[in-house]
Amino acid sequence: MKAIRRFTVRPVLPDPLRPLSDLARNLRWSWHAETRDLFQSVDPERWAASGRDPVRLLGSVPPARLAGLAEDRRFLRRLASVAGDLHDYMTGDRWYQAQPEELPAAVAYFSPEFGITAALPQYSGGLGILAGDHLKAASDLGVPLIGVGLLYRHGYFRQTLSRDGWQQEHYPVLDPNELPLVLLEEPDGTPAQVALALPGGKQLRARIWLAQVGRVPLLMLDSDVEENDLGERGVTDRLYGGGSEHRLLQEMLLGIGGVRAVRTYCRLTGHPAPEVFHTNEGHAGFLGLERIAELCAAGSDFDAALEAVRSGTVFTTHTPVPAGIDRFDRELVARHFGPDAELPRIDVGRVLKLGMETYPGGEPNLFNMAVMGLRLAQRANGVSLLHGNVSREMFSGLWPGFDADEVPITSVTNGVHAPTWVAPEVFRLGARQIGVQRAEDALTVGGSDRWDAVADIPDQEIWELRRGLREQLVTEVRERLRASWRQRGAGTAELGWIDGVLDPDVLTIGFARRVPSYKRLTLMLRDRDRLMDLLLHSERPVQIVVAGKAHPADDGGKRLVQELVRFADDPRVRHRLVFLPDYGMAMAQKLYPGCDIWLNNPLRPLEACGTSGMKAALNGCLNLSVLDGWWDEWFQPDFGWAIPTADGVGTDPDRRDDIEAAALYDLLEQRVTPRFYERGRSGLPDRWIEMVRQTLSLLGPKVLAGRMVREYVERLYTPAALAHRSMGPDAARELAEWKARVRAAWPGVTVDHVETSVSAVSAALAELGTTLGLRVRVGLGDLGPDDVEVQVVSGRVDEEDRIGDATVVPLKPVGSPGEDGRWVYEGALSLDRTGPFGYTVRILPAHRLLASSAELGLVAGPSEELVEAAGLLMR
Repeated sequence: MKAIRRFTVRPVLPDPLRPLSDLARNLRWSWHAETRDLFQSVDPERWAASGRDPVRLLGSVPPARLAGLAEDRRFLRRLASVAGDLHDYMTGDRWYQAQPEELPAAVAYFSPEFGITAALPQYSGGLGILAGDHLKAASDLGVPLIGVGLLYRHGYFRQTLSRDGWQQEHYPVLDPNELPLVLLEEPDGTPAQVALALPGGKQLRARIWLAQVGRVPLLMLDSDVEENDLGERGVTDRLYGGGSEHRLLQEMLLGIGGVRAVRTYCRLTGHPAPEVFHTNEGHAGFLGLERIAELCAAGSDFDAALEAVRSGTVFTTHTPVPAGIDRFDRELVARHFGPDAELPRIDVGRVLKLGMETYPGGEPNLFNMAVMGLRLAQRANGVSLLHGNVSREMFSGLWPGFDADEVPITSVTNGVHAPTWVAPEVFRLGARQIGVQRAEDALTVGGSDRWDAVADIPDQEIWELRRGLREQLVTEVRERLRASWRQRGAGTAELGWIDGVLDPDVLTIGFARRVPSYKRLTLMLRDRDRLMDLLLHSERPVQIVVAGKAHPADDGGKRLVQELVRFADDPRVRHRLVFLPDYGMAMAQKLYPGCDIWLNNPLRPLEACGTSGMKAALNGCLNLSVLDGWWDEWFQPDFGWAIPTADGVGTDPDRRDDIEAAALYDLLEQRVTPRFYERGRSGLPDRWIEMVRQTLSLLGPKVLAGRMVREYVERLYTPAALAHRSMGPDAARELAEWKARVRAAWPGVTVDHVETSVSAVSAALAELGTTLGLRVRVGLGDLGPDDVEVQVVSGRVDEEDRIGDATVVPLKPVGSPGEDGRWVYEGALSLDRTGPFGYTVRILPAHRLLASSAELGLVAGPSEELVEAAGLLMR
């Protein structure tokens, strides 16, 4: 029989055990081994059955066991120690508190998904895992962050396989009362709510659930409340589910409702109000509109409010392709804003203008969330050096007239939260070398370029560690594979072969990630005969563990999964290659440490960063990857291999896959497997062990989320907070009026004449060290010298006279304008490099409150006639 109503019955903990409830509700347990060990000791069998979730565990422990623990003095001493440690962690000064006082009072961090722990399944892949690691690292560093997201009642989805290997999706209902969450309440005990106005006089209401991620509160909005109609209740049903309007409502709730939730949380708790708002991808971009509306309600006009909001906003883009950006029909967006819907005091035309693709090739009828995010943020970044370059190129149309490398998008390379992803055995090995506290600091705060202590660990210990982790993975894989085959309909009698799947002494390769086509799940199957030879080699075999989910609407991705599963089902290779369904955090935490090689073969440059290889590296697993994302930035032959790419413009996609797959097989056959299996004088693979050592000592400190968050604080959050403080109502109004004046006057800004004065220089040749005197006549129209900067831009030139690796030198105005209103600027240009050299002159807007001279997207240069008359200097 089916229950007509479901609710959660919570245990009543005896008074001595009350601290267990606080420990269970603070998600620090997900990365703090002592807290997890304490919960395991409550009831080891139920701990395993609960999925290692303290809240579920405490809901299942019999009262008699709790009563016994309440009188167990040894357990109570451990409980007091762990609870005291959490108190110290929550209240003590950390890295952030030791920094200068100019840092932000608080930062609000918005993301559509957060991967904190498998016990809170609110993530689909890398974006969410990164967001979770960002919150954890901020907590460890003491950064006063407030996380903001949505609470999805079905999460993403659970994945199983049909008998013929087709992906099946399942959407179990999540009860917030059974999750490590508490409801944010008003002083009278009623649930705190936010509400959005919808067309037709309707409302979308949402409760605010609080997940405590160490020191960081994570606010999660839930539309499944009784006051909503059925359609509105389903807005937060699934992560990345539903149609276009459903997605728009999710993003309005995340951005607009999220700002209102932050204001409510700060009002109820006294938490400092955020000075900086950080949007992780464009999904939360509407937060800027809500903040503009707040300022307009306080008496500001739209343009001044826009400048104030931009000054304190950071936007991070994660996609290297336009297809990865959310775009909505303009009419749909227009219907949800204005007098009869949300933000009624803001002109709908102003809203639409923020998201318009006004650049060449843009689609005028679509509203682009990333474009809005960039226009509403004074600071923006990609997530690796390579992705920063790709992003500047991709969005360069928003800054016409500027070279891509001058587009104001920087990069902060992603990192991973080491305490979450490092296997306990790896941590213990490090702690034996340098002590527990120093090991914890190395993994959280970072700051060192090297972990030199790794050099002192004996080869034997490293090799025994790696084999032990591989053996754990073999056990895990067999358990998961047996469960998967039972779900596919196999009986116990059919599954005896699983006991022989994988071998703890065989080179183990891991490949696990989402399954969009560009990640090329099946590249390894390109030449099946060569792959079989690798898997079944008599002396140097390899084994491969694969996992990954295709998006429910992506049949192409599902076909890739099925293709790989069918190959893995072949009795000839099924002991050497396995596909594990339902890839998630719990599986990943076993998979990364247990592999020897982490394989990554996306189409370059379509991976923005990729962090799975970072997690593997922290456990001594070597990377075998295309030079994309973070690997392009940090690859060295000392600690991994680079798969050559054939990413020329004219390469046929099939031909490219053939070339790159062949390169992958060559690397495995000729370099990787011999290195793993060859033995030195000690009987150990000493050259392989040295690569593991280099991975840990050189890559380890780089890939930390602690390093990443410190970079955000120093390079983006603090400048944004300072800009926010300087952008009071008067300054914001001044900047808005100045921008309007500059835009109106810019057609009259011209470079009219350029003179060069230098002795002993021919028209096309000069000596290194020569200094050129420049005299430039410019027209500024209705602007003055205080409104602009006149620059000479110089550097080496290519065959088409394009300046590369440019140096910029400002010129200074001389005297007053002439009778024709023209100004004269002068300056010196030093010829400090040899070879083909050139220069040009340009004029840019200049104001003390701009974060970048490219901010307005305005630039004036010499006319074509002037360029042709001047020729190219010193070609």
